[in-house]
Amino acid sequence: MKEAPPMRRTPHLRMLAATLFVACAALVPTTAAPAATAQTTGIDRHYGDDHPPGGLGPELTARLDRTIEDVRRQAGIPGAVVGVWLPGKGSYVRATGVADTATRRPMASDVFLRIGSETKTFTVTALLTLVDDGRIRLDDPISHYVDGVPDGHRITLRHLAGMRSGLFPYSADPDFAHALLSDPQRYFTPQEVLAYGYRHDNTFAPGTQFQYSNTNLVLLGLVIEKVSGQCLADFIESRVLRPARLHHTLLPQGPEFPEPHPHGYTNQTLTGEVADTTNWNPSWAWAAGAMISNLHDLRRWAPIVATGSLLSAQTQAQRLKTLPTGIAGLSYGLGIFETAGWIGHNGSIPGYQTVTVYLPSKKATLVIMINTDISSGGQEPSTLLARAVTGIVTPGNVYDGAIAPRSGWGRVR
Repeated sequence: MKEAPPMRRTPHLRMLAATLFVACAALVPTTAAPAATAQTTGIDRHYGDDHPPGGLGPELTARLDRTIEDVRRQAGIPGAVVGVWLPGKGSYVRATGVADTATRRPMASDVFLRIGSETKTFTVTALLTLVDDGRIRLDDPISHYVDGVPDGHRITLRHLAGMRSGLFPYSADPDFAHALLSDPQRYFTPQEVLAYGYRHDNTFAPGTQFQYSNTNLVLLGLVIEKVSGQCLADFIESRVLRPARLHHTLLPQGPEFPEPHPHGYTNQTLTGEVADTTNWNPSWAWAAGAMISNLHDLRRWAPIVATGSLLSAQTQAQRLKTLPTGIAGLSYGLGIFETAGWIGHNGSIPGYQTVTVYLPSKKATLVIMINTDISSGGQEPSTLLARAVTGIVTPGNVYDGAIAPRSGWGRVR
């Protein structure tokens, strides 16, 4: 592999010892400061946020504590971090459970986590900055930028960002699932994963239906690279992360994972048995789901992506033109969803799940990070937590949707 120049990160991430990968690679941490052990609201103090810890009041705080712990235990979630910010009322941040089921190391509020499909909000934001630059148009066909896409002359960038292309999701291909689960450390290129999807006929005519497909976002990543002349990770950093002042968020090249981070647990394995996914390589998800972040950055990101502060008003208005998904109470725009007034995205990658959403009517922010993707009663555990928390803090706006499903591989032979 070719060596890459050192990753241009903030001092916090530069402190990590790293091994360099191919060009555009993110840093691969090998050592770091000891993991934090704080169990409660230390992140508010650490980052100087203006909401006082426990600001929601003792009664509401106690109710949230009980509810989160009940859901965590009932759903079998090893560890969870929950953050709620309500301007004028205060904030609530709680870490509960364990980051490692073997050592029983407690979960902490300052951990890094793989954010799965929340990556899509970053990739699409990066794409939309190119729209604002006048370098691309949302109604350009993908064939202008990437060769070999089935029906690519009819599928537009808007179709891809809105999950309405009809392209088969490569992660649903049984051979892809077997290849990944047989060797979770394997590196996949964007072209390799797209080839698995191209084996299948398109599922519908462009623009006629909604289907969640990682194929769409991998293609948009390639568009960004071609038009910008930069690696996707570099472009996202320069045009999204740096302007948003997100200093603890990155798109890794492989399994690198800054410390501190929790272990992740999944039953998406060849046997169906639970496995530790901490060092699995997320390269297969790339522009669709490989990014890493933490509570502080996700808290900042929620209102930025929902209000479009990095984009022109016209482009943000197009982004927020959500359409029905077929999932009750949930609509999807361009790399973003709306449910019960909450705007944002959730993420799921083997071993980890997240929810990052913003409620414009109350200027409220909710972030949830957990270290499992194992369903409970057929539902995403992160959705169960988000529903329970919003039922308490915003009873008129109860979060009730997840757009990023588990990979759905099942037991692949």
